[in-house]
Amino acid sequence: MKLLLVEDEIKLADYLRHGLTQEGFIVDVAHDGLQGLHQACEGQYDLMVLDGMLPGLDGLAVLAALRQHKQTQALPVLMLTARGDVEDRVKGLQSGADDYLVKPFAFSELVARLHVLMRRSQGQHGGDATVLKLGDLELDLLRRKAQRQGQRLDLTAKEFSLLTLLLRRQGEVLSRTELAEQVWDMNFDSETNVVEVAVRRLRTKLDLPFELPLIHTVRGMGYVLEMRS
Repeated sequence: MKLLLVEDEIKLADYLRHGLTQEGFIVDVAHDGLQGLHQACEGQYDLMVLDGMLPGLDGLAVLAALRQHKQTQALPVLMLTARGDVEDRVKGLQSGADDYLVKPFAFSELVARLHVLMRRSQGQHGGDATVLKLGDLELDLLRRKAQRQGQRLDLTAKEFSLLTLLLRRQGEVLSRTELAEQVWDMNFDSETNVVEVAVRRLRTKLDLPFELPLIHTVRGMGYVLEMRS
């Protein structure tokens, strides 16, 4: 699940990004309303976590703009705010927020609410947006389960996040730099082999026990997930 977090408190944003990444989300961050609105309209996101008090444009203004933009009209948005009055919550919901969480909050509750929003969005669109497939490989994002030929794959959190990214962009060559930034939330260092090690471990679980490999190395460019005869 790809998520846009719009939060101007740097420490809180870093904390949430780290925690949500550990939960299997792919997280982009914006620190003001204008930047958040631009990223939401230009990118493709499954969810948005939007702070109410933001520089540039506040959360309600961003929300109003999102609901007028065709691409983001149906984007599930959870608003975060320090204002817990009933009137403020009602105003946020009436402005188009799908859920409302008052600071301070438990991280576990945020994650639970995000999963509820994903299930609700999936039901409204009548699709299988939270189940990714390629051939005999199936990845259930909500239940955090992966299986191939009906056999459960025992993946670590990072392996699950790596496979999610590869599946979402199957057929597309992803560089080591992009994998490091998206999965590990780190700037790529040519001296580290964290990406190669993770891909190798994932291959032993995803490809080695089966006849047809799905992860392929494109020399000098990166990795691609696709079916090849």
